[in-house]
Amino acid sequence: MNKHWLKIFVAGVFEVGWVIGLKHSNTPLEWAATAVGILVSFYVMLDAARHLPVGTVYAVFVGLGTAGTVIMDMLLFGDPFKPMKLFLIAVLLLGVIGLKMIGSEPAAQKEGAR
Repeated sequence: MNKHWLKIFVAGVFEVGWVIGLKHSNTPLEWAATAVGILVSFYVMLDAARHLPVGTVYAVFVGLGTAGTVIMDMLLFGDPFKPMKLFLIAVLLLGVIGLKMIGSEPAAQKEGAR
């Protein structure tokens, strides 16, 4: 895994944090942490998108955020566990992995060829 894909994973983790923060923040400090999570997640994702195909980056970012948020809701906040949810998360992640595997040539390499 190269550093740019690792950045997308980190951005996805921060996305899960800020999405949870939007629902559960009550104090100014919690809201500030949520805002920092939003800024960090998008900054890191956009930095990775400079080096990787932007459509694939965004799909992976959103897919990881969605899967992570659903799983954290079940683990931390008592959202009911349903096998169908896990199946659908698996389908989502397979689609994201598929997009990564067939992703086109990164924009930075295209520009260098000119």
